[in-house]
Amino acid sequence: MRERSELTRWVPQGTVTAGGAGRLLPAADGWMAVSLPRVDDLDLLPAWLGLDPPAPDDDRVPWAAVADALRPRDAEEAVAAGQELGLAVAVVADRARLTAGDEQLEARGTLDPARAPVRRQVAPPAPVGRGLEGMTVVDLSSLWAGPTCARLLGRAGARVVKVESTTRPDGARFGNRELYERLHAGQEERAIPFETDAGRAELRRVLADADVVIEGSRPRALARLGIEPDEVVAARPGAVWVSITAYGRTGPWRDRVGFGDDCASAGGLVTWGADGTPAFVGDAVADPLTGMVAAAVVARAVRDGGGVLLDVALREVARAAALGAELAW
Repeated sequence: MRERSELTRWVPQGTVTAGGAGRLLPAADGWMAVSLPRVDDLDLLPAWLGLDPPAPDDDRVPWAAVADALRPRDAEEAVAAGQELGLAVAVVADRARLTAGDEQLEARGTLDPARAPVRRQVAPPAPVGRGLEGMTVVDLSSLWAGPTCARLLGRAGARVVKVESTTRPDGARFGNRELYERLHAGQEERAIPFETDAGRAELRRVLADADVVIEGSRPRALARLGIEPDEVVAARPGAVWVSITAYGRTGPWRDRVGFGDDCASAGGLVTWGADGTPAFVGDAVADPLTGMVAAAVVARAVRDGGGVLLDVALREVARAAALGAELAW
């Protein structure tokens, strides 16, 4: 989990993320994790917090102004408003929030942190006892968590095919090149124009040949592509689909966005100082941690015959780690 830090020399600085694009900031009734890594995020700050629009060509986050605007706000209300705009913001789970649960955990049946990955049987399992050797894994995910899962499955003997949109490639390509190459070494790559009918038809053909599919899209994004995970799994005996998202593909928070740092904070995977100030415990720690958990649950699902949809949430994996839960899949 230190791999990116070893390559970039980035380390978190207390309330500042390793990459500098996120902060832990106090609100009126708690702390918030705010990740603003995208240039487009700046354009949303006036609607979210009433800040002045950014100056042309200014891509610096006005962190002092963001902090001042959040300090008198209710944390839950500010998060809900930010998420409505598509911002990766979360309430930091202190001990009380960490153990109390919320509507998302209740809806997903994951109040028990040991049950973090959700497994749903979609089709009858194939003969059990299979391994990953020679299986085809199609990886539609991006950044760090999903590609970590794919990398581990590839090292276990699977053939991995990384599939990207021609117009929206994996954002990790524009980060540390050595990390990207490590994550994707030995994999096949395919670029498909998802926005065209022909491209979507090609994507469906690729998925039809997959033994394992990894994706990190919100449900509505898959729906726009005409992709239904249940149908993909049911059409291929023993297939496994693993969805790796911020908060899970079901429940009232299914369309919320998140990255490794804010999801770790939402799961309580932070450290607390004597003065009650939280601090990040690693570089986007929920990402590699969730990638490893996802690879383990996929391997077990394959061994058990597949025919399942696995739903793994960064926030829930972080919460399980924070509570020291031994995952029972």
